Amino acid sequence: MNTSRPFAVVILAAGKGSRLKSGVHKVLHNIAGRPIIEHLMAQVAVLEPAHTIVIVGDEREQVIDQVSDRATCVVQEPQLGTGHAVAQAKEALAGFDGDVVMLLGDAPFIKAATMVEMLERLRASDEPAVVVLGFEPEDALQYGRVITHRDMTIEKMVEFKDANEAERACRLCNSGLMAARSSDLFDLLERVDNNNAQGEYYLPDIVNVAVKDGRTCAAVVADRPHEVLGINSRKELAAAERQFQDLRREDALENGVTLKAPDTVFFSYDTELAEDVVVEPNVVFGPGTKVERGTRIRAFSHLEGAHVGEDCEVGPYARLRPGAVMKNGSKVGNFVEMKKATLGEGAKANHLTYLGDATIGAGANIGAGTITCNYDGYFKHQTVIGERAFIGSNSALIAPVNIGADAIVAAGSAVSRDVAAGELRMVRGEQLVKPGWADRFHDTMKKKKAAEKKG
Repeated sequence: MNTSRPFAVVILAAGKGSRLKSGVHKVLHNIAGRPIIEHLMAQVAVLEPAHTIVIVGDEREQVIDQVSDRATCVVQEPQLGTGHAVAQAKEALAGFDGDVVMLLGDAPFIKAATMVEMLERLRASDEPAVVVLGFEPEDALQYGRVITHRDMTIEKMVEFKDANEAERACRLCNSGLMAARSSDLFDLLERVDNNNAQGEYYLPDIVNVAVKDGRTCAAVVADRPHEVLGINSRKELAAAERQFQDLRREDALENGVTLKAPDTVFFSYDTELAEDVVVEPNVVFGPGTKVERGTRIRAFSHLEGAHVGEDCEVGPYARLRPGAVMKNGSKVGNFVEMKKATLGEGAKANHLTYLGDATIGAGANIGAGTITCNYDGYFKHQTVIGERAFIGSNSALIAPVNIGADAIVAAGSAVSRDVAAGELRMVRGEQLVKPGWADRFHDTMKKKKAAEKKG
């Protein structure tokens, strides 16, 4: 891209989002574990604009809290349309001489490369006043139309409600995403009126104003319509999630990951799976998960904030919570939960175990029903288990506690003091035997029950 001229980004996020029926602002609803606007902000950040401005309005505090560390937030009040919204950025861009890309906060999938394409067209030799990103959906619905000449310069822009039948037959739709020079933009916006069906100041009308001035305006067409998908309802939010997941599944398969039942696997926005990872049905990846080569994630497992090494096995029905680390060749089986715990190379916790705030050495074996008792009601405490240690089934390790290398904790033990390397620790109550007691108890109770029935 020609970087000789700086550019700014204006993101429109003032809308009420009433169709979502939510107390959460629409741009803060999640897709793949990430707020809608954060998908957009991440692509913007790649290009390092001179200014990033977010126009806020309804439920503004929520949006400001989310993005104010990376953007200038400008309030639109009252909300009189998209053109009026962009006009609110004038003061924030005072003295800025460059290009302005206008994006929609509820359209999360626009790519940095597409923004570059818009800017490059704006900087072409014919110097268009405005560049519009168009797209051709399967169903044009009620999108505004972009009426173009054969060379993709624009004849006019028209909202669906204001379009005639011939204009509605046009397949090229307006995504709402545009680019213009700062030296042109605010002059054009000042000349936009609200003489339309909605009584609003439409941003696309800057094109019509420029065309009337005899200026060239141009359209750039998005390669894939999904890139400009906007989200205004729960149905559209679900469709966006589905779209994201479908694309991530395709990417995973193309990059050497085996998905046994792709439609049942759900990714987060930042899931990393290496080649030769096998993922069985009904697996969910939350944010912050990385899985190395050759590992198998078995059915019905949930991983979030976890790093799983090479040639590991997870599940079925395992849960790895934030801070879970599995070193190469380690294994957790069914109904094992890990949180802020590291399982050393070749170590195993095959079933029915909770490992929290713990470090488990290489080759250690954690028996069924073992728990690290890490919380005293006020603070979390650490459990350290040495290499090759053997923890018998149904043991409670009461933190803080250290179990030495090659030590054995006998099944059913409640360990509250450190165990030295190579030591056997057995912590059980004395076994009391009373011969014949059970037989006498049963006889007594049966006679009592029979007497009650007679009564």
